[in-house]
Amino acid sequence: MTPSRELTITSPANPRLKALLALRRRRTREETGQTVVEGYEELALALEADVRPRTLFVCEELFSPAGRAGSQDIGHQSDLLARVRETGVEVVHLSRGAYEKVAYREGADGLLALVDQVGMPLSSLPVDRPDFLGLLAQGVEKPGNLGAMLRTADAVRVDAVVAADPVTDWGNPNVVRASKGTVFALPVASATTDAVLAWAGANDVDLVVTTPETDRLHTEVDYTRRVAVVVGSEKHGVDERMLEAAAHRVRIPMRGKANSLNVSVSAAIVLYEAVRQRATR
Repeated sequence: MTPSRELTITSPANPRLKALLALRRRRTREETGQTVVEGYEELALALEADVRPRTLFVCEELFSPAGRAGSQDIGHQSDLLARVRETGVEVVHLSRGAYEKVAYREGADGLLALVDQVGMPLSSLPVDRPDFLGLLAQGVEKPGNLGAMLRTADAVRVDAVVAADPVTDWGNPNVVRASKGTVFALPVASATTDAVLAWAGANDVDLVVTTPETDRLHTEVDYTRRVAVVVGSEKHGVDERMLEAAAHRVRIPMRGKANSLNVSVSAAIVLYEAVRQRATR
C-alpha cells in the first residue's frame, strides 16, 4: 500500500482552497466531475459505499474528544483519518482559519473530502427485480428535501432514486449533507422527464404519482409489483406528462387546514405504505 501524501495549508487564500470553494457552484461540479462531502457521518457512509476520496482535508483542532453525546458515540474522526491513510489517499492538514474558509456547515467537525461526482446513467440503474421499488422526484427545487428523500429511500431500501428535470444535482453539498451521505449508498440518476418516462415504460415500471387532484388514497393501490413512487416540485407538484403516464394517481389524506405536506414527508408516507404491503403479502 502506497503511504498517503500529506501536506499542510495554513493560508485561507491558498489556490487549492479556492478550488474547493468553487465546487459550491453546480457548473463547476459538472465541469470537473467532482464535489465535496463534509462531516464524519457522511464520509464514513461514503467509504462504506466504496467511495475513494481524491483528497481528504482535515483540521484536527476541530476533532471531537472520544466519548458519548446522548445515545451516540462521538470522537471517531481520528479513526476515519487512519482508515483513509491506509488507502494512500492524499491528506491535507488545514489550520482552523483555512478549514473554516472551506467548510459549508455549522459545527464543522474537521473532515472534508474531495470526491468524484455521484450518479449514473438511467440505463445503468438496477431494474431487473420483479418487485423493483423506485422513487422519482420531478423538479424538486430544495436540496434539503432531495437529501431527506434519500435518507428515507435508504431506510426502506429502494432500488433506485431518479431526479427528473432536477433543479439541483446529486453532488450539491447540501444534498449530500441532508442525505447524511446516503446519496453515495444508493443508485441515483438524473434525466429529463421524457427520458425518465421512456425508461419507466421500457422497464415495465408502474408510476404511482402523488397529487391532490384525485379521490384515490395512497393506501388503495397495489405496491407489491414493479413500481416507482413519484413526487413533484414543492411549488407545482408533478406536471401533466407525469400525470398522464401514471398507472395510479394517489393522494395522502389531509385532516387539517393545510392542503399539502413537505415533499419529502409525502415521499416517506407513500414509500412506507409500499413497505407495509410488501411485508404482509
